[in-house]
Amino acid sequence: MATLFLIIIYLSFISLGLPDSLLGAAWPVMQAEYGAAFGMAGVISIIIAAGTIVSSLASGMLLKRLGTGKITLISCLLTAGALLGFYFAPSIGWLMILALPLGLGAGSVDAALNQYVALHYQAHHMSWLHCFWGVGATMGPIIMSGFIRQDDLWRSGYLTVASIQFALVILLFVTLPLWKRMEKVHTHAASEELLSPELEVSASIPTMRLKGVKLTLMTFLFYCGAEASVGLWGSSFLVNVKDVSAAVAAQWVSMYYGGITIGRLITGFVTLKVSHRVLIRSGLLTALAGVLLLILPLPPFFSLIGFMLVGLGFAPIYPCMLHATPERFGKEHTQKLMGYQMAVAYTGTTLLPPTLGLIASQTTVAILPIFVAIYVVCMLFGSEQVNRIMKQRAVRAKADVSKYSINN
Repeated sequence: MATLFLIIIYLSFISLGLPDSLLGAAWPVMQAEYGAAFGMAGVISIIIAAGTIVSSLASGMLLKRLGTGKITLISCLLTAGALLGFYFAPSIGWLMILALPLGLGAGSVDAALNQYVALHYQAHHMSWLHCFWGVGATMGPIIMSGFIRQDDLWRSGYLTVASIQFALVILLFVTLPLWKRMEKVHTHAASEELLSPELEVSASIPTMRLKGVKLTLMTFLFYCGAEASVGLWGSSFLVNVKDVSAAVAAQWVSMYYGGITIGRLITGFVTLKVSHRVLIRSGLLTALAGVLLLILPLPPFFSLIGFMLVGLGFAPIYPCMLHATPERFGKEHTQKLMGYQMAVAYTGTTLLPPTLGLIASQTTVAILPIFVAIYVVCMLFGSEQVNRIMKQRAVRAKADVSKYSINN
């Protein structure tokens, strides 16, 4: 039963990944059909991300009232309905309206499942959970590129993904009693753990005043901004800068998400031997190498390698930072901080890609890899500063333990 429950959690994350990569993959064709401005994709992405920010901030209240199972079911139903609406949308205005429930459907389930896994499962499960997000994100452009090849039928791509989402809704509805049963088991186990006195050391300190929290939130901001920027504008970069066809560009962007997916699958095994700190640092350096391939004036094939390297580099960063939350800041702060992290992450998704799109519409989309490189450098700085703070905290804690032992 526990294994089945974990599989359902993994499958639920597919519903998060599937819609995330569709707009960027289809936008070159959608833009032509609607006669829309290049930057309108950024406006739609702002609305989607705004919905996720609102629902992620409300996730704590919704969890208490509904539980993780019902939140996951309702969220998947919202995204399925919104995607079906995209299939019928006659104008850009309708896409903007439908973008709101699409975003609302993602926020609560993201915060709820991340918190649940961070508290109750080991690090490799967090990586594999986000690997399944990558499965969905990789499937999206592949499905869309197949229909774009057939007379630019992007609407059929949205219909297909909506059908997959509705299938997941049915699965979640049928298995809802299992969610209730397992939530009771894990809640009881968590309450037993919270009786341990060492978990309440920092309980009296406000969450936002903990050292390293603001730098961690900054890293989440730039990570999600970078990941979403590559996904949203990657196809346009390939079409307009590298002279690649729209269908091929969609396929190559799917390789970016494929790199994230494969990387997170591998990371799940590596976490058994390697620390979060090392994985995050190596991931950022790998992503920086991939961005360099996109910046240099190389043949288009090197852009494919660049996208895959960026995806592989991004793979361990998000799940490792999420799973490290209880370890870094204590379980008593995890629920509140997880909501903050989700809100800041989606703020990055909301602001950075459309900002880049606005600048690109006035200059050139060739600036994409330059901006991503800046984001990666900012992440590397923030991550290393948090590592330094955690190391200092560990040294002080060890000294306090030694002092206590000597006195007794």
